[in-house]
Amino acid sequence: MKQTLRVWDAPTRIFHWTLALSVVGLVVSANIGGMAMQWHFRFGYLVLSLLLFRVAWGLVGGYWSRFSSFIYRPSQIVSYLKGVGDPAHSVGHNPLGAFSVFALLSILLLQVGSGLFSDDEIAASGPLVKMVTGDWVATATYYHKEVGKFILLTLVGLHLAAMVFYRLKKGQNLVKPMLSGDKEVDFAAPSASDLPADRVRASVIFLVSCAVVWGLVSWAG
Repeated sequence: MKQTLRVWDAPTRIFHWTLALSVVGLVVSANIGGMAMQWHFRFGYLVLSLLLFRVAWGLVGGYWSRFSSFIYRPSQIVSYLKGVGDPAHSVGHNPLGAFSVFALLSILLLQVGSGLFSDDEIAASGPLVKMVTGDWVATATYYHKEVGKFILLTLVGLHLAAMVFYRLKKGQNLVKPMLSGDKEVDFAAPSASDLPADRVRASVIFLVSCAVVWGLVSWAG
C-alpha cells in the first residue's frame, strides 16, 4: 500500500531552487562582465550564505535533509549499483545522488571561496585579496576562472543528465518531490518534519549565515 510522506522540507526546497537560480546568475553575470560583475559578487555572497545554511541544515534539518540520512558505506553503494540495495535508500538522496550533492556543495564552496581572493586586474577583485600574497591571488584567480568554473558546469550538467535518466529509464520524477516536498512510497519510511517551528529555525539559521558573510566582507573591506 502506497503512502505519501514529506521528503523535502520547505527550507530544503527553497535552498535548492534559490541556489540553482543563484548559480545561473553567477554564470550569466560573469560572462557579461563589466558592470554586471557587481551582481556577480552579490550572487557569490548569496551562494556562500546558502552553503553555510545548508551545512547547518544538514545537521538539524528534516530527516531526509540531514547528512546522516545519505552518508553511505561502500557496501551500500555497491548494493545500490547492483539493484539490490535497501529501498529506503531511494527515498531521499540515493547513493549516487548523495555523491552528487556532496560534490556540488564542495565545488561550489571552493568556487565561491576562490572568488573572494580573485583579481581580474581590470576592475573586479574579491574582498579578501588584500589579505593574502600575490601568489595566492594568482592561484585563486586561475582556479576560479580556468578550473573551478568548468568543474562546476560539468557537475551541473551531470546532475541534469541524471534527472533525465531517472525520468526516462526508471520512471522516477526527481523534480516533483523537490517542488511539492512529498513522495509516494510503498514501504514504511519516516517523514521529514516540516512544521512552522522548523521553518522559523531555518530562517534564523539563514539570517545568521547571511550575517557571517556580511561580517566577513565588511571586515575585509
